[in-house]
Amino acid sequence: MMQDLVNAAIAARKKAHAPYSKFYVGAAIRDEQGRVHAGCNIENAAYPQGWCAEPSAISHLIMKGGKRITEVVVMGNGDQLCTPCGGCRQKIREFAAGDVKIHCCTETGKLIRTFTLDELLPASFGPENLKLGT
Repeated sequence: MMQDLVNAAIAARKKAHAPYSKFYVGAAIRDEQGRVHAGCNIENAAYPQGWCAEPSAISHLIMKGGKRITEVVVMGNGDQLCTPCGGCRQKIREFAAGDVKIHCCTETGKLIRTFTLDELLPASFGPENLKLGT
């Protein structure tokens, strides 16, 4: 079932704008309706003005009316493990439950390792922490 996410992340990674680091990242997320949203990293000469692949994909989710992330695929260069950075983990947390799976793949789509969001961001702070009166 995650092959559609892998394919979307591969296609997104090929569009990454990473002329400075040469580290190309693709991400794809599935929303609560089963739709796939992909994004790539986009660097900027004025560091740190670029953005990561995960928020790029989240932006697509929001623009299409999605509300929740139910699964994630992330890939970087070669065969090395590429997990979402700290900021992206928090951005994913805004739209995902702790048990959401984050699949880290090679640039060709081979699965390296799967984490839950809770494993990558333990004891996280999320939207429910801001509910008044609870």
